[in-house]
Amino acid sequence: MYGPVLMLGHPATLARILVTGLLLLAGGCSVLRPAPTPILPPEELYQIGETELNNKRYDEARQNFRKIVERHPNSSYAPRARFYIGEAFYREAEFDKATREFESFVAFFPRHEIADLVQYRLAMSYYDQLKPVEQDQGLTQKALEQFKKLAKEYPQSRYFGDALAKIDICRGRLAQKEVWVASYYFNQGNPSAARQRLELVLKDYPRTLVIPETLFLLAEVNFYEGKNAEAIDLLRRLEKDYGFTEWGRRGKQRLNAAGPTGSLR
Repeated sequence: MYGPVLMLGHPATLARILVTGLLLLAGGCSVLRPAPTPILPPEELYQIGETELNNKRYDEARQNFRKIVERHPNSSYAPRARFYIGEAFYREAEFDKATREFESFVAFFPRHEIADLVQYRLAMSYYDQLKPVEQDQGLTQKALEQFKKLAKEYPQSRYFGDALAKIDICRGRLAQKEVWVASYYFNQGNPSAARQRLELVLKDYPRTLVIPETLFLLAEVNFYEGKNAEAIDLLRRLEKDYGFTEWGRRGKQRLNAAGPTGSLR
C-alpha cells in the first residue's frame, strides 16, 4: 500500500551523502584548475627570445632569456642569454640597465667565447652617450677605460681595431675639453689656470688633433705674462710642425706680428 520511505534523517545515510558531495566537489575543482605551465627546454626559449629580439619586442625577448638564466642556469645557453638581456636593453637605449648586465657577464664569464663582444658592447654603452665638449666628459672617460680593457684583454678580437680607433676619439675628446676649459680661463683673466690645462694636454695627449690649437693658446698665455721668448719658441714649433693647419697659419701671422725680438707690433 505504501512504497519504501527514504530515510534522509538517518545519520549514516546523511553522512554518506555529504562525503559523496564533497568528493564530487573536489573533483570539479580539479577540472576547473588550469594546468601548470610547462618548463620549456633552454634551446626553445633561446630561439623564441632571438625571434622576439629581432622583431624588436624587447621586453618579451628579455622574459624568455631570463627564464633560461633562472630555470636552466647550468645550460650552455645561460651565458648567451645573459648577454642578450643586456643587448635588448642596449637596443632600447636603456644604457644604465645594459651596462649592469654586460658588467655582470664579463665578471662571471671573462673567458667565454663572446666575452670580447660583451666587453665591446659595454664600451659602446658609454660611447653612445658622449656629450658635447662643453658638458661633463665622465662618460667619455668611462668609454675610454672600457675600450682600453678590450684592447688589453682581447687583442685577437675582431673588435680590436675599432676599439683602438675609438680610444683615439675618446682621448681627442678629453683633450678638446681641456683646451676648451683653458680658453675659458684665459678669457676670464686667469692665465695660470689656462697654462696648467694646456701643458697637461701637451704632456698627456701629444698625438691628438688639438695640439696646434694648444700651442697657439699657450703662446698667447706666455705673451700675456710677458714671457715673449717662450711664446716665440711655441709659435716657431707651431709653424714648423703644423704649418698646414689653420692654427699653424695663425701662428705664422702672430710670429710675423711679434717681430724678431718677440715684441708685438
